[in-house]
Amino acid sequence: MNLAQKYCLTGAGVFFLIGLITGIWKYYKISKSEKAQATFYIDTAHRASLMYSFASILLFVLAQYSAFSETVNAWSALSALSFFAFAISTYILHGILEDTDNQFQKPYRLGKIPLPGFLVHGSMFFLILGELGGSSILFVGTMLTIW
Repeated sequence: MNLAQKYCLTGAGVFFLIGLITGIWKYYKISKSEKAQATFYIDTAHRASLMYSFASILLFVLAQYSAFSETVNAWSALSALSFFAFAISTYILHGILEDTDNQFQKPYRLGKIPLPGFLVHGSMFFLILGELGGSSILFVGTMLTIW
């Protein structure tokens, strides 16, 4: 098993466990809510964690077949996985703080701390670049192998 695959399989397991744990948290919040609903970002953290766990398995397979070097594949996988983790962490943090149900609604804030727009949108730019870039490299590497 190469390094990229190890990263992906580790990410899949960690994200899956986070999904299960946030599922317990979601259930707890539902059981305590008058409307039988968890807050938006607790629900989002739960679903995103599960989704990213399976996305990590797909990246595992792409890394297995990619024609690129082990170094390129490892960095590509690590890029995508790191931003998966960043996204989940953001959702969990907003879930804990219960500070918003839309992190892109102005004024931007994290808890009571105001955030500048360039930080919010800049982080999204890098998230898109890291997730799409890393995943695309593994996909192109796989297409070069199978075609």
